[in-house]
Amino acid sequence: MRHPSVVIVSPALAAANNGNWRTARRWQLLLAPEFRARVVQAWPDAQAASDTHMLALHARRSAASIAAWARSRPGRGLAVVLTGTDLYQDIGTDAQAQRSLDLAQRLVVLQELGGQALPAGLRDKARVVFQSTPSRAALPKSARLLRAVMVGHLRPVKSPQTLFEAALLLRERKDIRIDHIGSADDEALAAQARATALACPQYRWLGALPHGRTRQAIQRAHVLVHTSALEGGAHVIMEAMRSGTPVLASRVPGNVGMLGADYEGYFPHGDAPALVRLLEECRVGQGANDPAASLLARLGRQCAIRSPLFDPTTERAALIQLLHELDPP
Repeated sequence: MRHPSVVIVSPALAAANNGNWRTARRWQLLLAPEFRARVVQAWPDAQAASDTHMLALHARRSAASIAAWARSRPGRGLAVVLTGTDLYQDIGTDAQAQRSLDLAQRLVVLQELGGQALPAGLRDKARVVFQSTPSRAALPKSARLLRAVMVGHLRPVKSPQTLFEAALLLRERKDIRIDHIGSADDEALAAQARATALACPQYRWLGALPHGRTRQAIQRAHVLVHTSALEGGAHVIMEAMRSGTPVLASRVPGNVGMLGADYEGYFPHGDAPALVRLLEECRVGQGANDPAASLLARLGRQCAIRSPLFDPTTERAALIQLLHELDPP
């Protein structure tokens, strides 16, 4: 019997070092040795004849590869992995993205509310595959101040303006520090980040950092702040939970689908004063008479309960089950 061979189509490869690439590379490693897996930007290529399954990231951006697979292997072996822009933008308006949904045998969403964004007639195709990362121990944290970190490139969809506004509201609070990690993808937002740093000594924009240093910053922080307008399933939320760092996140479906409906660390998207109130309450909790009852401690416990969802063994099992479902009967 021929050994199964999985081609993973990712719009971004290693040079981009973004979420698509990290997902594709992680899946390639997790699937070994049961499946031979490779990552490509477009399909078909010189090795296409041996491919038995396709996992295509991004319904719109990988639409050409998805259509080519469906012509070559109609009705079998195809799963389309839906990003936040797929779920909450493209599938409502873009004909190529909509065609990709129709062609796929399975639709993969990366958080438990993702399927709700699909047309009702396609929801039976949906499967949840939570992304994963190894757990890391929390690093020592200061009791003298609250250290918050936000990780996200400066793009409108990440809503960094909410963080800038929160930093301005907190500029007199020397006991609340904010580090902001992410590249200057949008020059206007980069200018706002620089202006915020000048106006608010407790805010630092650190630019892009290597992944290892970013993980260490998350481990050292008391909280991760995540302000996005939309998400398919943010790597950084998963990394925070797996590092023992609670999350303060915008209440959007992609975040709720990872953190859970009853999580206490949400603020309305774009509401900087609400984010400030959460940060201040977390700071108060550091000196509370009963720290275990504080918001910061409760968030930590709630994240710990969800953390096993993002274990590599859980993700690997879900991927293998998905691929078996794609096998012909």
